[in-house]
Amino acid sequence: MGCFANIFAGLVGSWAGQALFGAWGPSLAGMALVPSILGAVIVVAVVSFFLGEN
Repeated sequence: MGCFANIFAGLVGSWAGQALFGAWGPSLAGMALVPSILGAVIVVAVVSFFLGEN
């Protein structure tokens, strides 16, 4: 994936992580960091897996 695709997948994952895992942990700019990071990592890993990224 390209740089912009990774950024987009990270943003979508951040939103999804906060929606699924809630708003716990420290916050920055109104976003819970821990659920956002977990969601972004999961979405980027899944997208990379399905697109054949090594």
